[in-house]
Amino acid sequence: MNAIGAVDIGGTKIAAGIVDDSGRVLACRQAPTQTAGPWPQALTLIATMLREAARDADANIAGIGIGSTGPLDPLTGKFQNLDTIPQWSGASPADDLAREFNVSVAMENDADAGALGEATWGAGRNKSRLIYVTVGTGIGGGIILDGHLYRGVDGAHPEVAHQVIDVNGPPCSCGLRGCWEALACGPGMVKWMASHPEYKGDPGLTARRIYEHAMAGDPLAARAVERENFYLGIGLANLVNLFTPDAVILGGSVMKSAGVFLNDIRKVMQQGCRFVPLDKVDLSLASLGDDANLIGAARVWHHRFAQPQ
Repeated sequence: MNAIGAVDIGGTKIAAGIVDDSGRVLACRQAPTQTAGPWPQALTLIATMLREAARDADANIAGIGIGSTGPLDPLTGKFQNLDTIPQWSGASPADDLAREFNVSVAMENDADAGALGEATWGAGRNKSRLIYVTVGTGIGGGIILDGHLYRGVDGAHPEVAHQVIDVNGPPCSCGLRGCWEALACGPGMVKWMASHPEYKGDPGLTARRIYEHAMAGDPLAARAVERENFYLGIGLANLVNLFTPDAVILGGSVMKSAGVFLNDIRKVMQQGCRFVPLDKVDLSLASLGDDANLIGAARVWHHRFAQPQ
């Protein structure tokens, strides 16, 4: 049986697996990114995991799709300047894996990969215009217009996280203040809550714990969640006003906890979307689960090589 090899490269872990033509993960392997070493060593690790997964699935690898964190050039399949894995900057995963397996290889930003996966096999199925937003350690996004992944000049990936929401807000890694990511990512929630004098202290505080505290009646945590809903809603309203999509799909670790507040987020969006048909925009959670990144990576290959351009 022929199937697609999928590689998900994140700041925490690397996963490699085999995905069939219906978006089902047949087998996979994963390893901590921190232990992968320099790129030649990481390439060997990824190739080994792909071969082991193919053996487990009893499948031949017909092509490989990669979804990766960090700045990259999707048209050349090269890493640019990676903050999270600097020793891999300038490496060429697409060329190296193509040479290793003698198949075609495509690479995209992991949020773009997630958008492609959800558009084909997930919550965005049958939606020709959709925006996928992932909220976790940072904020990422992918935009599908008329069934195709949107690219900017020189193939650039839109950085939805760096829309400025509050010019007097917290500093962002991009150099500005008050970007959506700085205000609404998981660490942003933690930093805001920990900065208040009434904060009682929680050495393991995470966005998920904040939601748990809020649900248990902690008033400060409830304020943190209300603030998060507000900033998520404002950022999403901006995107809807710009692109008027059929659907907005929300994924990522923060959204696993925030999903129960979708109606609150939508109420904020309604305040800022008076001139577009927000009532016809489907707002939903991503549906591909824990395998979403691998499924999206496989769809990267299909989108590049297996459909009319």
